[in-house]
Amino acid sequence: MHTTSAKLTFYIPQSTSLKDKRHVSRSLINKAQHRFNASIAEVDTQDVHQTLTIGIAVASGDVSHAEQSLDTIIRFMENNAEAELTNVER
Repeated sequence: MHTTSAKLTFYIPQSTSLKDKRHVSRSLINKAQHRFNASIAEVDTQDVHQTLTIGIAVASGDVSHAEQSLDTIIRFMENNAEAELTNVER
């Protein structure tokens, strides 16, 4: 079994409260979890209104499949977020 993970940081300029941020984070995480078989959660900066940090973990029997799945999830989240992806750590 092989696992791969990434930490994504998003900037949410329109967020003025934690409620605004929670709306963006829940929407993005729910969309991605329903589409992909991966573990996805908010992992850091929970108290910062305009910064969203999401962790993604993928497990697979094949290294290339795990990497390809992670790349696909990152692209999906970047294209479907109501925020700007500012950093990706693998």
